[in-house]
Amino acid sequence: MLDSTNASRRQALKFLASVPMLPLGTSAATSLLALGTAPAAAAPAGFVSATFSSMAAPSLADPAAMATTTVGSELTVTLADGGTQSFKLAYEPFFITGDMVPNGKGGQILAGGYYDIHNEPIIDTSVPGKERQFFSDSPDGTSLLAPIAGAKVDGVKGETVFAVVQFEYMSRDQKGDDTYGRMPSPIAVLTLDQDPGTGKLSLVKYHNVDTAQAHGLWITCGASLSPWNTHLSSEEYEPDAFSASSNKQFLAYSKNLFGDEKAANPYHYGHLPEVKVSADGTGTLTKHYCIGRISHELVQVMPDQRTLLMGDDATNGGLFMFVADKEADLSAGTLYVAKLGGKLSTDAAAPADTITWVKLGHATSAEIEKLADTLKPTDIMEIAKEDPKDPSYTRIAMGGSFHWVKLKPGMEKAAAFLETHRYAALMGGSMVFTKMEGTTVNTKEKVAYSAISSIRDSMVKGGKGWYETSGVALNKPLEAGGILAHTVSGGQKDSGGEAIASEWVPFETRFVLTGEDITPDALGNTANPDKIGNPDNIKFSERLRTLFIGEDSGMHVNNFLWAYNVDTKQLSRIMSVPAGAESTGLHAVDELNGWTYVMSNFQHPGDWEKIHAKVKDTLDPLVRANYKDRFGAAVGYLTADATSIKLDKA
Repeated sequence: MLDSTNASRRQALKFLASVPMLPLGTSAATSLLALGTAPAAAAPAGFVSATFSSMAAPSLADPAAMATTTVGSELTVTLADGGTQSFKLAYEPFFITGDMVPNGKGGQILAGGYYDIHNEPIIDTSVPGKERQFFSDSPDGTSLLAPIAGAKVDGVKGETVFAVVQFEYMSRDQKGDDTYGRMPSPIAVLTLDQDPGTGKLSLVKYHNVDTAQAHGLWITCGASLSPWNTHLSSEEYEPDAFSASSNKQFLAYSKNLFGDEKAANPYHYGHLPEVKVSADGTGTLTKHYCIGRISHELVQVMPDQRTLLMGDDATNGGLFMFVADKEADLSAGTLYVAKLGGKLSTDAAAPADTITWVKLGHATSAEIEKLADTLKPTDIMEIAKEDPKDPSYTRIAMGGSFHWVKLKPGMEKAAAFLETHRYAALMGGSMVFTKMEGTTVNTKEKVAYSAISSIRDSMVKGGKGWYETSGVALNKPLEAGGILAHTVSGGQKDSGGEAIASEWVPFETRFVLTGEDITPDALGNTANPDKIGNPDNIKFSERLRTLFIGEDSGMHVNNFLWAYNVDTKQLSRIMSVPAGAESTGLHAVDELNGWTYVMSNFQHPGDWEKIHAKVKDTLDPLVRANYKDRFGAAVGYLTADATSIKLDKA
């Protein structure tokens, strides 16, 4: 609530009942005053800091809370005059996948619906008499864009703003058979009507983006907003080109996309797609083939608009960096992989480990796409999964195991950008990380963050896929995972002594936040529910000084969205998603027409695992009732409770 001792200075600022979140600081106040809320002389005090309270984890004492999105936290803002304002938070979905939503043409379209290469609906025929279009239960990466010049879409009454949302996969068909990775991922532009008086966002139009020019999309996971206002997507778990012809998942993907099991080319997947949104609420897609073919998660473009830092959600994955030739243009550049110094520790008090960068190559997207069109994997390298006893082969770690690799003459560039995992290992990168997920950056302090969902296997001495020269040698696993902080600077040279043309190069790293493995508690949690568990999506808010963390945990009965203040070190649980679901689609927006938003989705509610044994019988009927028999999931944002925020007019 407004501090009464300072009310006179700020009573000009009025938040109506359905305000999504508070405007922060002078720019927010100015945008509201411009609407005629109050005379300029009554401008409110500027924003200083923010604190999130921590809600309790839901329990079986309230099973309904465990079976839906639950928010019991508050945001308290301190202003320059010492006053405070508190806002009770809530969750607002734009839609549940499987809903019929407006298409902007006077009709409706299925939210999260699947389409083939000809933009025709893909139909689930698994249960005779119940044929319907497939739709996703796993929305993921979301970007809320800055205003676009000339934006105009019928039906918008306030400010026209756009979001992009992608759908990672679908868990199962109506019969219950596994469909993971067997469908081409959809991606959509949302036209949102922003109420200028309250900041409330309402869906006006849903546009399904044509992916044909990019050969379709493969398992689109996390995403981020570029500094030039485009949506940077991802393609996770790239199909292995050496085994694609017998990979049932990939064959089914090809059949669903092209109508032909043999039509899809594995080298077209595992790249970075980019969506540009037009003023009419449509979008166009470009896939960049020169960023490295890895298990892409959400990437982070640094403030120079050239340097891109990215994780790699794999066993024996790497930390990668791409430096573009030109600002705001990812069509050409240089790819690097990190090499660590061997001193990494999960102890946050331990000294930082060093990072050096191994140059993998320079390329344009066009030349790598051409190579992808024409080369077979055996044109690039030979591999063996058992020691061939041939010194011309090199042993490398790959996917929790070991391969022996021999590069074909002249195939360095093709290997770097189409067989990136194998080539990065061959070149000496630390290909040892396990489930390195999202990346983000704290610009003020020049610190980048990476989430390691689970610290195990190849990161641990003697673990699956670990090797002695890896540069990482932890003494024991930490299944609950943690957050790495990378210190960033300019003036760096790569491992060959060549200058790296960027001022945003990580040169050391350490864990700043970790979870805690426990024996199962009374509810079934195997990670401490009061600490992070299997962090996945991460986003940093510069103004709130807050690192937001979304979980993809098989260790928490309910997964959580957390807020970690990097100054006070306070960790606050701010939302719980339905049991069996993971927290996805995270995007922190400091200011959009004067308003602040935290975008958040969830995936596959009621995806029951061993950890849910004590709650499944109670929660399953509730989750089914809430989310279309477990086929639906939410796309939305964290907002403020409509009943808690209303300030009197001056």
